[in-house]
Amino acid sequence: MKYASPAVLVLGLLSAAVAFGQTPSGAPSAPVSYSSMTELNQLISNLQQASQGAQDNLSHLRIEKWKTDSATKRQTEADSQSILRNLQNALPTMLTDLKNSPENLALTFKVYRNLDALYDVMTSLTESTGAFGAKEEYQALSNDLGNIESSRRAFAERMDKLANAKESEIAQLRVDLQTARAAAPPKKVVVDDTEPEAKKPVHKKSTTKPKPKSNSQDTTSSSQSQQQPQH
Repeated sequence: MKYASPAVLVLGLLSAAVAFGQTPSGAPSAPVSYSSMTELNQLISNLQQASQGAQDNLSHLRIEKWKTDSATKRQTEADSQSILRNLQNALPTMLTDLKNSPENLALTFKVYRNLDALYDVMTSLTESTGAFGAKEEYQALSNDLGNIESSRRAFAERMDKLANAKESEIAQLRVDLQTARAAAPPKKVVVDDTEPEAKKPVHKKSTTKPKPKSNSQDTTSSSQSQQQPQH
């Protein structure tokens, strides 16, 4: 029993991710230069032409007439359908996202990764066509494979340009930040090192409470007044 190759699995996962809307999202992109936009439009146009040509040639394959075993036919047919689904559904969505954010490095890499998986699966399919299919089928797919490979290299080069540009922007931002810090006037810090005058201690005035009069005097006076003789 044959199992799907890793490239076919990657291709299927990429197609499924786009089908469920799992595309990178980010903030609105910065203004793009005319030269960068022109380059991207040319890359996309070439890739769309390569995709259309591959779809036409894949749809004309007559795998059922190949002189090989049924297992090989089923596997080749499955690879062909996987490529067609990717070219018809996943790839156009990726290119639309990239048009909306032309210099997004993550989206550019996603297109490149998809082309890389397409190239691997198409290589296997083209080899099988050369071994079991008609000469015309093999020649057509060989041309399609070359076009996909050219697009893959072109997107790899653009991805490298974008990465270098981002690094240059970051380096320039660091230089600007250091320059701004150097130009800023230093903050003045005033240090008051004079010792404060010592406060004189405040003494509380002592107040003496008057002693209460003794009750003995009142008793003596009372007894004397009682002892005076009567006339």
